Amino acid sequence: MATEQAMRKYSGRWLLDGVLMAAALGLLLSVSPARAEDAPAGKPVLLIGAASVDITPPEPVSLRGQFNLRISKAVETPLTANVVALESRVGDQSLDVAVIVSCDLLSISNEMLRMVREEVGKRLPTLDSRKVFLSGTHTHTAPDTESGRYVLPSEGVMQPEAYRAFAVERVAEAIGRAWQGRGPGSVTWGLGHAVVAYNRRAVYADGSAVMYGKTDVPEFRGLEGCEDHDVNSLFFWNADGKLISIGVNVSCPSQVVESRSAVNADFWHPVREALHARYGPGACVLGWTGAGGDQAPRPMHRKAAEARMAKLRGLEQTEELARRITRAVDEAYEVVKNDRRESVPLIHRVETLRLPMRLVTEAEYAEAKAASHKAAEEIAKNPATSEHLHNMMQWHERIVKRFEAQKDEPNPTHEVEVHVIRIGDAVICTNPFELFTDYGIQIKARSKAIQTFVIQLAGSGSYLPTERAARGGGYSAVVQSNAVGPEGGQILVDRTVAAIDTLFAE
Repeated sequence: MATEQAMRKYSGRWLLDGVLMAAALGLLLSVSPARAEDAPAGKPVLLIGAASVDITPPEPVSLRGQFNLRISKAVETPLTANVVALESRVGDQSLDVAVIVSCDLLSISNEMLRMVREEVGKRLPTLDSRKVFLSGTHTHTAPDTESGRYVLPSEGVMQPEAYRAFAVERVAEAIGRAWQGRGPGSVTWGLGHAVVAYNRRAVYADGSAVMYGKTDVPEFRGLEGCEDHDVNSLFFWNADGKLISIGVNVSCPSQVVESRSAVNADFWHPVREALHARYGPGACVLGWTGAGGDQAPRPMHRKAAEARMAKLRGLEQTEELARRITRAVDEAYEVVKNDRRESVPLIHRVETLRLPMRLVTEAEYAEAKAASHKAAEEIAKNPATSEHLHNMMQWHERIVKRFEAQKDEPNPTHEVEVHVIRIGDAVICTNPFELFTDYGIQIKARSKAIQTFVIQLAGSGSYLPTERAARGGGYSAVVQSNAVGPEGGQILVDRTVAAIDTLFAE
């Protein structure tokens, strides 16, 4: 009931080659303020710290997520970064660590990750910064953090590099607070279910697929792939039994309000508001986007019925999804709250994979070259044409350059960083992509863990489609949308599962 009331009060405010990069066990980190010495000899103690920080831009910004330029005109909800810091210790010996950061951003650029780790290294020199990773919730109404994507006014708009520096400083500060505030605690994991994700690729009689394609036409034959309705939750308590952090894993990007010219954390904001109403404002809520590259939080059919139900409940669409998610978290909490674990294995591995890039075919090259040339002609006729056309031209030009580069390097690879973290009988695994849901299901099905959390967009990412999607084509599955194709996707799955296996072999 408290959750329902909180929602109604919400006002809409402001791998072929793998290089193991795991840090050596036994790093001697600074002694925490915790009572680690009280633990029985040989029994590890789990130390937990959590922190949240506001990363809302203080000025108008360019918003990332569309081909066209959007400058924010308002702040509808705050954006936050949320951190949980974990360490396993026996006495003064640190066994392993993990610092997990969820950001209300589209994704995490390589430069932003590098800068955060560099700043953390300055503040916490004994913490292995490679054990710090960030992921984005994939809201399309958050600032761009990469320069050069759009042509921006020189005044009145916070430039991407300025916002990035602003966010890096705040995220590093929150990591410092979480790390320095860690103390003995307990953890458990729970599974609930909620319909949040809808496969957004419509398939037609001719075998083609279209993202957000029409489903009310005779040619429609179905949706291309599966949907994952799991709501995986990790609950963390301090030594006094106070719930200090909740990680919530939903296999869907936060894209309800994706086309607005306003700063908005999408459905994760009302999720946090509702969970704070239920568990206290001090509970740090990390929103983790699971494998959902082919998913959206908007239905592809039965739209009228969905809209009617939301209207009768008196909820906006973001609030309706938050109602479903928080109900699933609540139900899991009630089941697992008395199954807290104080001494669990914490093992964190970081691996760099070199995945085969998706090769550009002769036909794709010719098509991209023609499309780029056509866009250039239209721009020449009207130099003041939209930013959308300029970006589309560049989108095709990148494919032309990739094809030409293949002449010198016929087997190009794409380097990615992945993390696998065992926390008791649960496992977290990451990837930098907009990973199609079928891959996430494979990882979960083959994992040795009782419960597996797949976190995508722990990096800058691009769509990673299945073989079936690549055949169907359309945005998100054409070569312009992909650095890595289905071959690399399967290698990513296999290598991730193998890495999980090693955690349980130990």
